[in-house]
Amino acid sequence: MTGPGKATQAPVSHKTPDPRDEIVTHLPSLRAFARGLTGDVAAADDLVQDTVVKAWTKFDQYQAGTNLRAWLFTILRNTHLSLRRKRAREVSDGEGIFAARLASKPDHDGRLAMQELHAAMDMLPVEQREALILVGAFGFSIEEAAETCNCAPGTIKSRANRARRALAEILKLDKGEHPDSTDTPIAAVMANASGGF
Repeated sequence: MTGPGKATQAPVSHKTPDPRDEIVTHLPSLRAFARGLTGDVAAADDLVQDTVVKAWTKFDQYQAGTNLRAWLFTILRNTHLSLRRKRAREVSDGEGIFAARLASKPDHDGRLAMQELHAAMDMLPVEQREALILVGAFGFSIEEAAETCNCAPGTIKSRANRARRALAEILKLDKGEHPDSTDTPIAAVMANASGGF
């Protein structure tokens, strides 16, 4: 019973926030990682969508309090590798007939530089490319990247270093030089293309 001068207090809620609500904060990074792996905007969007659906349906496997970003990136990477294996068994457009119909001319020089950079990234082995994107572009620690790629930290460090050297060689960059780029993750990778850890 409350009197005229006494206020009632609302019950205090100690509900733990649902980690699923955090997924949306990782979407830009997931999309950039997917784009780095696929080299294609539409394929990257599809890959992110598949990743989010898988994460949502398997959220009971996520351990609360662990690194959600690394868990999502692992799902994305595994989904990408599964799709690559599946597509390796499919018939490709060897003559480029269908691809030629989809091609469009670049809008400006910056777009040309980005296309050259993406083409160079595509020339790297997938293991080196993903290590370079995770460590160089997204700032994953060696340990986080190793967990995401399911390998030893030394392996990630080696792959990323080899990828940086190969990329600088493919793009014929002098030490410390990198092309202008509006794609922040790729620019971050190229800024360290000749560097080490």
